[in-house]
Amino acid sequence: MNEQHVDPEHAARAHAELGPAAVYRSHWRPSCEERAFVLRAVGIASQLASDGRYWMLLVQAVDAPAAAAQLRRYDFENPPRRRPAEPEPPHRGSWVGAAGYAAVMLLVAYLAGANAFNADWLDSGALLSGAVRQGEWFRSVTALTLHVDVGHLLANLGFGIVFGLLAGQILGPGIAWASVLAAATAANLLNAFVQPETHASIGASTAVFATLGLMAGFEWQRRSSAPERRTWRWAPLVAGIFLLAFTGTGGENTDVLAHLTGFATGAAAGVAHARWRVPRGTAAQIVAGVASLAVVAAAWAMALAGP
Repeated sequence: MNEQHVDPEHAARAHAELGPAAVYRSHWRPSCEERAFVLRAVGIASQLASDGRYWMLLVQAVDAPAAAAQLRRYDFENPPRRRPAEPEPPHRGSWVGAAGYAAVMLLVAYLAGANAFNADWLDSGALLSGAVRQGEWFRSVTALTLHVDVGHLLANLGFGIVFGLLAGQILGPGIAWASVLAAATAANLLNAFVQPETHASIGASTAVFATLGLMAGFEWQRRSSAPERRTWRWAPLVAGIFLLAFTGTGGENTDVLAHLTGFATGAAAGVAHARWRVPRGTAAQIVAGVASLAVVAAAWAMALAGP
């Protein structure tokens, strides 16, 4: 918390030489303002000052012992509330993950359009509920890289790159995209077992909304221990749900359930990241990124190998 009370006798001696005595210090100005209100309520005048590092609550030296006693009583009756962790500096390499996402989407689109390896990529990789239930779980990954047409591809490229850049700044490119892949795959699996056996779907939109959920869940959890108003704590999650409703529930062929499950699993991953920190150094980012590409490649190898 970096907050501290000042010994009243020391404060009184300091006042004799230097002027007003500091009875409380904190990095947080609101903490000093809160305690100034407490002192004002019992008739002790105070003022705020800053030395560039701390905010200080100053009183007259003769009032220092009474002020310190009053503040100790206040803190005993009102245990300090936890503050959210300070935001981490954004990862500079977030563009790498976004570039990798775009490269995978474009490469699969080209290969599928060219019927590479004499295969029907849509038939081999689409999310078919019946096939997934029979053990073809790789479809929950391959379906994320397939699109119906150019418009579908461009839409998911645009939103995916923007959301991916933001998520990469928070968690780093490798960790962020590995989390998105895991969340979107889980969402597709859930979708396959909830939808009818005849259900079929493709598209990276599940991953796009998993990315949105990842950011919303992470920030909601990070703010959950803050003393601020509930509206401030819930703002990230509410904003994410609003974007989900605005962009993910329209269109005749929209798989709304896939978007909802993608957002939900992404949010769960974001909460987990905020609660249990995983290594986010360069080595961890590289391992996570390479592993994500390997999972996609392996899924496609299984899909194209056939029965």
